[in-house]
Amino acid sequence: MTTTLKEKLVAGQPIFGTFLSLANPFTAEIMANAGFDWLFADLEHGGGGERELIEHLLIGQAHNIPVAVRVETPARIRTGRVLDLGAEAVVFPRLDTLEQVETAIAGLAYPPRGDRGVASYNRSRGFGQPPRSFSEANDRIAGIVQIESLAALANAEKIARTDGVDSLFVGPGDLTAALGVPGQFDHPDYVQALRTIVETTTAAGIAAGILASTPEAALKYADDGFTLIAIGSDATILSAAANDTVRRIKG
Repeated sequence: MTTTLKEKLVAGQPIFGTFLSLANPFTAEIMANAGFDWLFADLEHGGGGERELIEHLLIGQAHNIPVAVRVETPARIRTGRVLDLGAEAVVFPRLDTLEQVETAIAGLAYPPRGDRGVASYNRSRGFGQPPRSFSEANDRIAGIVQIESLAALANAEKIARTDGVDSLFVGPGDLTAALGVPGQFDHPDYVQALRTIVETTTAAGIAAGILASTPEAALKYADDGFTLIAIGSDATILSAAANDTVRRIKG
């Protein structure tokens, strides 16, 4: 059985993954074969949807690598769909308030803990052969909330202490833009925001997550206290390799 992302987060050690944005099973398997600790299927900005997601989940299962899924919106129906397909880690983009987080997180768990729709005939519950118990299913799901706005940053402490939230994940592009310093990842305001997230998550006993553009940046984030770290994407890795190949050929 695949080790869940929740189990990896509880261990407290840095784990490194990458985004799956090309919605292609071959590139997803290349990333799995490369040895990443986890993969990040992106339904918000990526090129695919739920049909491609099932391929990514199967690849993760085959390679014993957990796959986190970023939903397009925090709407209950979107969360329920990816959970029924077998996702065991859901990433929520652009949640700004405690109320929004509580509503979104409720969709991750079956009643009475949450309000996830009840069905026993889907992939996540073995198509009823036999169905996984409600409590077992609930306990395997990881909830990840992105911090991408000034409001989310201001509410980070409350969000981090919400039952069912396992990680706060920084979106560097959105957060630097919100701070008025787009793309300035060494700006003091952004650096302080990252420090705040690490301190907040540490105090709450959950993981701090972030997207890194390079392996070097990822290692620095790990030194700073981040443990859920994504490095680029299948698209950026492929693009960089292609550009380097052409540069070396053509000088």
